[in-house]
Amino acid sequence: MTEIKAPSPETLQRFIEIVGADHAITDETEMASYMHEWRDRFHGKAALVLKPATVDEVSKILALANETGTAIVPQGGNTGLVGGQIPSDAGDEVLLNLSRLNHIRDIDLAGNCMTVEAGLVLAKAQEVALNAGRLFPLRIASEGSCQIGGVLSTNAGGTAVLAYGNARDLVLGLEVVLADGRVWDGLKSLRKDNSGYDLKHLFMGAEGTLGIITAAVIRLFPIPAETATAMVGFNSLQDAAAFFDRAYGFGSTELTAFEILPRIGIEFVTRHFEGTKDPLDSAHPWYALIEFSSANADAGLSSGVEALLSEALEAGEIADATIAHSIDQARALWRLREEMSEAQKYEGGSIKHDVSVPVADIPEFITRADQLIQLMVSGARPVPFGHYGDGNIHYNVSQPPGQDKAIFLSHWEAVNAAVHEIVLDLNGSISAEHGIGQAKRDMLPHVKSEVELELMRSLKQTLDPKGILNPGKVV
Repeated sequence: MTEIKAPSPETLQRFIEIVGADHAITDETEMASYMHEWRDRFHGKAALVLKPATVDEVSKILALANETGTAIVPQGGNTGLVGGQIPSDAGDEVLLNLSRLNHIRDIDLAGNCMTVEAGLVLAKAQEVALNAGRLFPLRIASEGSCQIGGVLSTNAGGTAVLAYGNARDLVLGLEVVLADGRVWDGLKSLRKDNSGYDLKHLFMGAEGTLGIITAAVIRLFPIPAETATAMVGFNSLQDAAAFFDRAYGFGSTELTAFEILPRIGIEFVTRHFEGTKDPLDSAHPWYALIEFSSANADAGLSSGVEALLSEALEAGEIADATIAHSIDQARALWRLREEMSEAQKYEGGSIKHDVSVPVADIPEFITRADQLIQLMVSGARPVPFGHYGDGNIHYNVSQPPGQDKAIFLSHWEAVNAAVHEIVLDLNGSISAEHGIGQAKRDMLPHVKSEVELELMRSLKQTLDPKGILNPGKVV
């Protein structure tokens, strides 16, 4: 790859002229909010922040970057958790913020799809779909600020993967600007197109290292006519596993969420967020937030879920349960899940893991990891939670009460390595939905075969021969 060069003052001025001075940031103070992410683990510097408003402007920026050997770091809503959207601390990269590319280009109700630009906030896409009588089912905690381009570039998951799939499963077509400025217009709304390589999948999950997504055709679904939400308490993870099997058998096409929550996580949320409360009359070691949805209002979903829970109680799989009887009650249950990440901030340092294992191995994974953590950091508090239904567990570890935060966080790499070894032993993945970015780039040689790494490097060399797209990330 060609050596990346720090942009000269003349080059920076040429970049600024593409978007106009009002949409270019050169002052370090004004750039500050773009230079770190919400966990505050990754910090960087940039020579310039550009905010293009059109695909043509993105194309011109990349053409100039290709000509001058300037590194480009794409950024959406800056909600990524592995530093993929943060520039290095060298200060010689140009950050490309896509927030002004935020238009709805088309809504096709007959085809059940919508064409949106990369800077559109996910919650806005959900709102537009809902107003059109459709559902865009991608649900993640950062949906109020994350953007479609970032969501697709990281192949985000969320709480509805069990029913609808990851972000890549919700896309029919893409528009991508390549490293040399050429634009690939793949904005087809076809459900079937078997005419060669499916190029869109190269760019989703690539974290802006192969091209910059500027628009997408996303799939829409019917709005559920009935939804049933419940919180269930368990005495053990083995009981949770048995109940998941029962719930999936009850309605595999209607089970839209099965989120596992530990007792300590419930305590964190109710301790730090006003208006939250224990979901059940007594405490239990484990909980699951479950949701069923049906397009048929006459399907008797609520009564069916009540029968399901009764059967599970009789079988000894669940210890207690409550069903939401209103939208407000359902929201209160969901809030316990949605605030779990934020709540850990108030408990001091937290060492994070975003892993996946086969669903059948979740109890073994959590049990083994909990035992190992106590050997490594006595008094540490594991907070494993997340998407049980698709095997994605956020195995987070909060510091022991009273311990110095910096001392605890100094164990980050060692704890990561130990937990990841258990994950790999169970044939899992060290990154389920957050991506690789900076945080896990150096781990890839340990978890990928040489064949996989060579294929990844070959793709990078072919699509970005000068290495200007998001350098230092993924590969």
